[in-house]
Amino acid sequence: MSETEVTTAPRPLLLADGRPADRAWSLDSAMKHLNHGSFGAVPLVAQELQNELRAEMDRSPVVWFPALPQRIADTRVELARFLRVDADDLALVPNASAGVSVVYAGLPDRPGGEIVVTDHGYGAVTMGAQRLARRWGGRVRTARVPLGAGEEEAYEAVAAELSDATGLVVLDQITSATARRMPVERVGAHARRLGIPTLVDAAHAPGLIAAPLDGLTCDFWVGNLHKWGCAPRGTAALVARGELRERLYPLIDSWAAADPYPDRFDQQGTVDATGYLAAPAALDFVERTWGWDTARRYMEDLAGYAEHVIGGALAELTGEPGTVDVGMPVPGMRLVRLPAGLAASRVEADALRDRAADELGVETAFTSFDGVGYLRLSAHVYNTPADYEYFAETCVPVLGEWARAARARSHTP
Repeated sequence: MSETEVTTAPRPLLLADGRPADRAWSLDSAMKHLNHGSFGAVPLVAQELQNELRAEMDRSPVVWFPALPQRIADTRVELARFLRVDADDLALVPNASAGVSVVYAGLPDRPGGEIVVTDHGYGAVTMGAQRLARRWGGRVRTARVPLGAGEEEAYEAVAAELSDATGLVVLDQITSATARRMPVERVGAHARRLGIPTLVDAAHAPGLIAAPLDGLTCDFWVGNLHKWGCAPRGTAALVARGELRERLYPLIDSWAAADPYPDRFDQQGTVDATGYLAAPAALDFVERTWGWDTARRYMEDLAGYAEHVIGGALAELTGEPGTVDVGMPVPGMRLVRLPAGLAASRVEADALRDRAADELGVETAFTSFDGVGYLRLSAHVYNTPADYEYFAETCVPVLGEWARAARARSHTP
């Protein structure tokens, strides 16, 4: 059902001076922040460094910008060390979707070619695949992977869609809407044998998985450092290996366009790259304060506890199981089922997210898959068991009221 079922609350993490971990962030204390997975949260140490870098940039822009490409190149080395990859394979891009767009733009034409995605894919990435398919005069094939599919079933579902016409496979390492892993290692190896390029959307992987590219065969991999890594937003890694990477160019042509990959990504005119430069400070803060291994264990235990208390509250409310079998669970994230009538579509899920923030003072993630609404739980070091106990005790009953009202409206002539 889940990576770890935890029925006992883990002890909250503290800062070195004994204060609660959340004191290292600037998060609004009037809100409950239970959705780290969507946009991340930047610790003060990284915010302060980025502000200093911006001040340096604005004091002397004519000095700043010519020197910037080398500073970005040096930063890539630090970030590559964190991801355990070769710095020569890594380019910095604003986010995972931007990295995916770079790949789509750089692939050679494949007249009539097909692109294989899954029904768990991130919407913007799938829409980009559809645009590429139109450019090719081909189509997108969607592998249907049941929510509870294990590794073998998920692999077979994707592999069944591959053919001589396939020009690209796009697969999530960790799915956004359903908080589960996909068998990227097996699919990537199989696609390589067939000569099909593979793009791995790993938006959630950096920080949540210690070495996300270990054992992974793929041509392209993109991951956000501003999610679980807590880097300033707009910081992501594009890792490209093999001959196709020399076809990749930044979305903005600049004076480094003639340089090889990844150097040509280091110069982007007057783009504010201070988020890139401050990213190592966020990663180092977690390492120095707790260590990333400890942080990941805590996030996993806390997510398991959150699933236990909130899933239990939902089960008591609805009389049906609240916890969800996602087949290939991921550490630090969980999925629990909402009462019928809530978040049956992405639009409804987003509206519920906004309503919960406005009326309940809770930032969380509501998602939809196959017409069913879910609450996606994600935990970070600044969260505590009390956050999820509050949601179970205070918010779940309100969700029940909203669900009953929604069902009543749907039956109104």
